[in-house]
Amino acid sequence: MKKEAFPPADHSLVAGYLFWVFGFTGAHRFYYGKKWTGLLWFSTFGMFGVGWLIDAFLIPGMEEDADIKYVAGKWNYNIAWLLLTFGGFFGLHRFYMGRIWTGILWFFTGGLLTLGWGWDLWHLNEMISEQNRQG
Repeated sequence: MKKEAFPPADHSLVAGYLFWVFGFTGAHRFYYGKKWTGLLWFSTFGMFGVGWLIDAFLIPGMEEDADIKYVAGKWNYNIAWLLLTFGGFFGLHRFYMGRIWTGILWFFTGGLLTLGWGWDLWHLNEMISEQNRQG
């Protein structure tokens, strides 16, 4: 059996289903790294509710895909995503990841007038994965 260079990432089903509750916004899809469909869900209220209901059955597969794609390590995806979702305009996720200066900037500008918050929604998994690779 081949040993992986990095352990699987720590996206969880519990967090996925928590974000799914807000699934009409695409939150669970962004969480699992499905950016384009997350944007589609955000723009169409979860494909008018139909896609949102179907996703209840697709989340386990999304979780497995995310664990293969992203790197686990010091920074926990679940914590970072919860901080982004409920405190992203204040930069809480950036403070958590040790990005103090941009965290301060997000704090005083409302997530750079929400544009930075949107950027982070799109890139958070990659930012955490990169930081985990670096140790």
